[in-house]
Amino acid sequence: MLFHRVGILYYIRVRPFSCSARLSLVLILLAALPACYSGSRPLRIGSTAPEFTVQDSGRSVKLSDFRGQVVVLNFWATWCPPCVEEMPSLVEMQRRMKAKGITVVAVSVDVDQGAYLQFLKEHNVNLLTVRDPDQKSNALYGTFKFPETYIIDRNGVMRRKFIGGVDWTAPDITEFLGRM
Repeated sequence: MLFHRVGILYYIRVRPFSCSARLSLVLILLAALPACYSGSRPLRIGSTAPEFTVQDSGRSVKLSDFRGQVVVLNFWATWCPPCVEEMPSLVEMQRRMKAKGITVVAVSVDVDQGAYLQFLKEHNVNLLTVRDPDQKSNALYGTFKFPETYIIDRNGVMRRKFIGGVDWTAPDITEFLGRM
């Protein structure tokens, strides 16, 4: 009977404390995780867009060269189905809105240059696109899933972020861009 009583006291007094202590430890560790994160952090809307330069087969594209224009910065890849799906609307939006000072800068993360060039030709992609196979530019933005697009205003400030494929010819998108 004594062992039974001791066992009950263990579960009444010690065991709940252990669960509480474990829960507290888990919560403390979860709170500390952001401080341990060493990768690139996602950017905040309203902050200045990180500067980058991408050199690709004789062409160099620098984000700051587009200051004074609204930049639709699109990170994409030929092997990404939503990227392929949204590309025609991105090209069409660029055609319609270029006169309003809106420029698409499409940065492909394709490693295979041949596949990239073939895609551009086959899909008649006639907007500014460069290839960054080392993924340095998208890493600055914390982008690792594609497509992901940032709208950068005329002063170089990020105003909106789109994750996933977008119909760039949709009225709400073109109205938003037109107001910038």
